[in-house]
Amino acid sequence: MDAEGPVLLLGATGRTGRLVLGQLLERGIEVRAIVRSAGRLPPGTRAHPGLTVIEADLLSLSPEELGDRLEGCAAVLSCLGHTIDLRGILGPPRDLVERAVRHVHCAVAALRPPCPLRFVLMSSVSVNRPGGQDSRRGRLERLILALIRALVPPAWDNQKAADFLSVGLGAADPFLRWSVLRPDTLVDGELSSYSLHEELVSGLSKPDSSTRANVAHFMCELATGAEVWKAWEGRFPVLVDAGA
Repeated sequence: MDAEGPVLLLGATGRTGRLVLGQLLERGIEVRAIVRSAGRLPPGTRAHPGLTVIEADLLSLSPEELGDRLEGCAAVLSCLGHTIDLRGILGPPRDLVERAVRHVHCAVAALRPPCPLRFVLMSSVSVNRPGGQDSRRGRLERLILALIRALVPPAWDNQKAADFLSVGLGAADPFLRWSVLRPDTLVDGELSSYSLHEELVSGLSKPDSSTRANVAHFMCELATGAEVWKAWEGRFPVLVDAGA
């Protein structure tokens, strides 16, 4: 059965989040978007009847306030990330994504919904699955990524957010079920064919491309489709453009 109910979208003003928002509305899905500045939303969507805008800092909302926004939702999609500039990479909050994921889970658990909500986290191929499951990752690449996480706070933040879902919650949380989407190098472009993989398909030295429109499409599929969700719930799908 397909998921029924509104979708709460985090990061709707980002380059990928804007595409997720547009595609959800095109599908007739009711969207609630938490944004710090409504003025940064795409002009064509701001007055859409299917969109409810909550202008707030997500992390400043109390669990009760966030719970009010989550009431009745079927899924939460997170496109949150750090701004790619010196302030965004090195400045606070360094744990934005992890704190957001934990905050959502706390609010959902307080709601105690009769059916678990779907949570889709847009992450990166730099994030490892737990327990060394990414066998393609060689010793040198693991060392390089460890150095990156030590020196670049957003990289460590993304890993900790994924670890909280996969290790902290596991596969049987009664209120929140998850999928961690791992695109490769994000690029702009039109919606096109793409492929999904459980394992990594490229190395750091020769990355593949993942068009933002394709990432947005698959996130919408995960949020709304029964078969797609069944295939990728509790997993770390890698998305790459066809022929990349």
